Amino acid sequence: MFLSLSYKSQLTRLFLAFITGACGVFAFSPYDFWSISILSLSGLQILTLNRTSKQCVAIGFIWGLGLFSFGLYWISPTIVNFSGIATYKSIIILIIFNTYLSSYPAIFAGLLNNICINTNFLRLVLISPALWQCTEYLRGSIFTGFPWLQFGYSQIDGPLKGYAPLAGVEMVTFILMVIVGLIVLAIMNFNINSLFAAVIILILSWLLSYIPWHKYLTNQTIKVALIQGNIFQKANLTIEKPIKNEIIYAKISNILMGKIPIIIWPETAISELDFNQQIFLHRLNKKLIDNSSFLISGINECHIENNKNLNYNSIIVLGNKKIFNYHINNKYSKNHLVPFGEFIPLENFIFPLISFFKMPFPSFSRGKYIQAPLKIAGYNFTPVICYEIIFGEQIRANFRTNTNFLLTISNDIWFGNSIGSWQHFQIARMRALELGRSLLICTNNGITAIINASGKIEKILPQFTRSVLIHNIVPATGKTPYAHMGSWLIWMLTILNILIFMFFRFKNIIRYIT
Repeated sequence: MFLSLSYKSQLTRLFLAFITGACGVFAFSPYDFWSISILSLSGLQILTLNRTSKQCVAIGFIWGLGLFSFGLYWISPTIVNFSGIATYKSIIILIIFNTYLSSYPAIFAGLLNNICINTNFLRLVLISPALWQCTEYLRGSIFTGFPWLQFGYSQIDGPLKGYAPLAGVEMVTFILMVIVGLIVLAIMNFNINSLFAAVIILILSWLLSYIPWHKYLTNQTIKVALIQGNIFQKANLTIEKPIKNEIIYAKISNILMGKIPIIIWPETAISELDFNQQIFLHRLNKKLIDNSSFLISGINECHIENNKNLNYNSIIVLGNKKIFNYHINNKYSKNHLVPFGEFIPLENFIFPLISFFKMPFPSFSRGKYIQAPLKIAGYNFTPVICYEIIFGEQIRANFRTNTNFLLTISNDIWFGNSIGSWQHFQIARMRALELGRSLLICTNNGITAIINASGKIEKILPQFTRSVLIHNIVPATGKTPYAHMGSWLIWMLTILNILIFMFFRFKNIIRYIT
């Protein structure tokens, strides 16, 4: 009945597209039903069969609206919490944003139908994964990029995670699209061989997961403490009490100094600008040295360059030197800033819109794209701050052979009690798996955790609690293929699929002519 009667109606297909798109959200954290990703993507593929290209565009767009409307609903309260604007204005912004994101599956569906209209191997297994890779790459790049809800992330606990060390999350997404194509081909053409091929791909992933891309240095274990302050913040960064953030963190840290070698505070734990905190920083640095402990902390920095005050969202290390200097090299400044939260993209064009919505005007500057690892207690940490964790290629570019750990600090208070923080956490876990290094995640209100080099959770704190995560972490060595080559392998596969498709396409054209 589904395939023969109601399925023929375009209106019915649009309704089903919205439903299957919305269902895709359950493939991601905190739900983690990875198999639903196959259902959602299969729905998109099946619903665009035997349609005109315009109809396919509409189906792809509505499918995207379902996915992004339900998967990114948390953006609206996040905007309200951050800026203090009216809820209805935040909803307008969310609608505009989701409309933009939905254009990518619309482009995918329209182009796919234009390139190959037949329900066959060429369309579903060859060109579809290649085209999806291209449109998802654009979504993650244009206007600074927003590669959130890439279906590869849903496989962090699924059977396809073995492909992540080969070429990153994009490889996982690509293979997922191949499997979806094979399943759809089996359903529509009653092709049992396609199902066998899908099973073989799944088995290969399982075998790949047993390859030891990294090696733990078990004789170099060190104890760390990640402090989750759970300091409530309202709009415009107003903290819950007159007491400063750093005082709360310092009181907790005083108990740990001398017992824990490395103590970590979250993003902007030191909330005021660094030059206003010199006395506090010098005293804290001396106390750390006296107790043979080190501190990694988020801080707001201000530098004067070319007679301009430039603000940076940064990470500093205390306890390394007897005389503290906040201009030292052993620090990190955030490069990939949050659009509208930390900078305004296309400022000249968008400023009137910002004025209309009465949003605060952010003024952070970018750090360098490539920065040296943080050196703490003889270990090398490749750091990122909050939003940057979603950009795998940037983290890989900063990864070194001698990197012992990955580190991200964040202030996820803006997510509230929504699924946004869990989606963020799932993305972070994929970074550990891709590069074969343990990842330390320290946040203000959760999710604070230790992830091992296989992407598995070793220890985690409950959200919205003032807690300390203490754990022995083990450095690792070795390089995954992704750490070596980045995305070259996935782009080679993409180009190869396109070339094979073109070969058979022209072969069929020549056969038809002759």
